[in-house]
Amino acid sequence: MTNVLGNLNPSLVFKYFEEISQIPRGSGNEQEISDFLCKFAKDLNLEVIQDEHLNILIRKPATEGYENCPGVILQGHMDMVCEKNKDVDHDFEKDPIELRIVDDMIYANGTTLGADDGIAVAMSMAILASNDLAHPSLEVLITSNEEAGMTGANGLDGSILKGKYIINLDSEEEGYLLVSCAGGNRSYVTLPVTYKPVDKNRQAFLIELKGLLGGHSGQDINKQRANSNVTMGRILNLLGVEFDLVEVNGGSKNNAIPRECEVKVVIDKNEVDTLKANISKIEEILKHEFRSTDAGLKIVVSETTADKVLSDDCKSKVILLLNLIPNGVQSMSMDIEDLVESSTNLGVVKTLEDKIMFESAVRSSVATLRQNINDKTELLANYVGAKFENTDGYPAWEYVKDSKLEHICVDVYEKLTGKKPVITAIHAGLECGLLLDKMNGAEAISMGPNMFEVHTPNEHLSISSVQNIWEYVVKVLAAMNQY
Repeated sequence: MTNVLGNLNPSLVFKYFEEISQIPRGSGNEQEISDFLCKFAKDLNLEVIQDEHLNILIRKPATEGYENCPGVILQGHMDMVCEKNKDVDHDFEKDPIELRIVDDMIYANGTTLGADDGIAVAMSMAILASNDLAHPSLEVLITSNEEAGMTGANGLDGSILKGKYIINLDSEEEGYLLVSCAGGNRSYVTLPVTYKPVDKNRQAFLIELKGLLGGHSGQDINKQRANSNVTMGRILNLLGVEFDLVEVNGGSKNNAIPRECEVKVVIDKNEVDTLKANISKIEEILKHEFRSTDAGLKIVVSETTADKVLSDDCKSKVILLLNLIPNGVQSMSMDIEDLVESSTNLGVVKTLEDKIMFESAVRSSVATLRQNINDKTELLANYVGAKFENTDGYPAWEYVKDSKLEHICVDVYEKLTGKKPVITAIHAGLECGLLLDKMNGAEAISMGPNMFEVHTPNEHLSISSVQNIWEYVVKVLAAMNQY
């Protein structure tokens, strides 16, 4: 067990954050972290439920004077997005996250940090383990597989939830209280492929697009950052030499804006100098266009080998899909300033033996607009003879006026800071909509400390902001018997 965070306050929060950082917990690999949380609750003699989806629900009775208050559900998710820099040797299936501190920030070493949403788990654990905090009856709900489709929350039996107020700890900006979020789904286009032999007079090259910033496909989608998969489609369209395509691979998670993409191409040996010159021109164009968002963009060309190439028809279809699959912001809200209303992110492109898969994360606060994005993608898939599928997804969390929970949280924030919090919506998906659909008369709000560059290897978490949010959550719980 490491002790990188041992001198930080609140000490219990950072103790538990470091503990869970030692446990691999990528989406779909949550048995160990779920068992850990179950044992944690049992060691405290608290009631705990671990369901078939590995969701964990832990109950703690109200403290004296709070027995008649509405129950509070503290909610977060146990899984994390697993992204790393290409040159980092890290196995997310078994290796712990290596933590480091830089000034006021906690980083990992070349991987995602997992503060999304590990800090919610750590805060909830600290509240459960503390004996000096005033609070109503508590339920800590830590869901599984949130990052890969919210299947944990979707499969949860809502009848086990007894609380009235849901405090979701999965947002990433201090001073903002979230009261609404987009719904979403994943879409999949699968293109069957055929091959032809390689001409012996031709040379194979690997073209790598790298150095992009990436980001969260919901919260960062409006920042106009380059999507490596879409940009590679453009590179292929601009290549300027006759070529055969071997394969294309980019991104690893459809809810993260992809940072890298690589293709193998085969060209006439007499066209090598032309290829390299054209790539240099394309790189210059892209570096200029993305100078403000992706200053580290670079294209690397190197020799490689290939024993077969895609048929000409398949090559054309791949380039068409990379360039025309809907991507990025599709509409902005006319009701809430600067809020993305609908978007989609071509997060993963993967070449397998007999097919190439294109995976997107689709989001919208308006269900019909989300459906329209899926419809357009399906039309394109049908046009090229590909198969289209999409998940059922998760519902939007619609804003409810005159929420008592919102009133409590705003009032406590003003008393604590002397400032008004920002009440807003978010384009990213939260589990509040799913949970509220399973409960009658419940209310929800979302809050959290400052995090930056989540879903990327540069993800970092503010230490001082964790301190502030911890104090705020504790005071919100303590204020529940005053309203």
